[in-house]
Amino acid sequence: MALAPITINPIGTARFLVSEANGYQSREEITIASGAGILQPGHILGRITASGKYVGMLPAAVDGSQTAAGILYEYVDATSADVKRTIIARMAEVQKAELAFSGTPTQPQKDAAYASLATKDIMFR
Repeated sequence: MALAPITINPIGTARFLVSEANGYQSREEITIASGAGILQPGHILGRITASGKYVGMLPAAVDGSQTAAGILYEYVDATSADVKRTIIARMAEVQKAELAFSGTPTQPQKDAAYASLATKDIMFR
């Protein structure tokens, strides 16, 4: 009997997190859309309006995912199937240097993402 391969998470879960609201109020369970690929903790996510599913924030998109909606809490491989995961959705402090983006957004696009998350009371250190 062959054993399933073990997926190694090279970046620790929530390593980016400085603090969060008491009682896990900062967290929310969401669905990462199939095809989003492998994403590490700290990846900034956008929400596709039509499906309500999340992908890596894509500044050039026009489906809702161009707006930062949360920060991935834990590793995910959504290459070929939808996957439930936790995000930091509100009221938290995070280390800006530990956050990741899909593709190569410009500094103004990154600043727009930070501004969007700041409206959810996510603060950057």
